[in-house]
Amino acid sequence: MRSVGGMTDSPEKNEAIQRVVDRVGAYQDGAPEGTVETELRKGLDEAGVTLEDDQIVALAEAIESADGDVDAASVLG
Repeated sequence: MRSVGGMTDSPEKNEAIQRVVDRVGAYQDGAPEGTVETELRKGLDEAGVTLEDDQIVALAEAIESADGDVDAASVLG
């Protein structure tokens, strides 16, 4: 697995993370608590990308509170 410290490591990693965030964000409405984080972890694993736990939690919180699309680069800074 590739470890991602931030969103500037490589365009491919950034795109993989954003695809997972978009996919999870598309069906998160009404999802039981914890589902978004679980699905993020599964999607990132499938994409071969590893993030720190605090980064995954930040993405999950952003998805759960977003009214629209989540920009992973902005969340992970």
